[in-house]
Amino acid sequence: MKDIMRIKSLVSADIETLLNQQIKKEAHSSAMYLAMASWCNQNGFDYSSDYFFKQSEEERMHQLKLFKYVLDMGGRAVSPDVSGLKQDYTSLREVFEDALEAEIAITQSFKNIAATCMKEQDFVTFEFLNWFMKEQREEEYKARRALELFEVIGEEGTGLWEIDKHVNKIKYDSETAGA
Repeated sequence: MKDIMRIKSLVSADIETLLNQQIKKEAHSSAMYLAMASWCNQNGFDYSSDYFFKQSEEERMHQLKLFKYVLDMGGRAVSPDVSGLKQDYTSLREVFEDALEAEIAITQSFKNIAATCMKEQDFVTFEFLNWFMKEQREEEYKARRALELFEVIGEEGTGLWEIDKHVNKIKYDSETAGA
């Protein structure tokens, strides 16, 4: 029966495994952003806390989008366990540095899945991943811009308050980016 089900699946076992690993990474990212939102809230950075709550919701949406895709393709989507989350930070800058580092790792993971899709000629999954690649471009852009605020505004005096206030104003417009 297992072999019959695999024939009915439109993704290979290798790609299904990679997609399930990505589902876990998205779940971890969502939980990580919740931890960041909590730290920001506890330390008086209300706007940054709101920003990370929104980021957490986005990552959860990404997780569900991948989960549903695996199921739609006849595969087995695995609901992941999430553990090992960092809860404490030494500074607001560290929170944003960790966020950027996480987004870069997620982008690399999607690139690896896309490369496997091309190797296996799974053009359907490759096309599905394009949405995530565009999304990652936005996520990395926003994380980099947030870190730039520390350099532009500075952390002295009311600097952290100003940075916190500006985080939610960061927008990405793919039509004008790079122009």
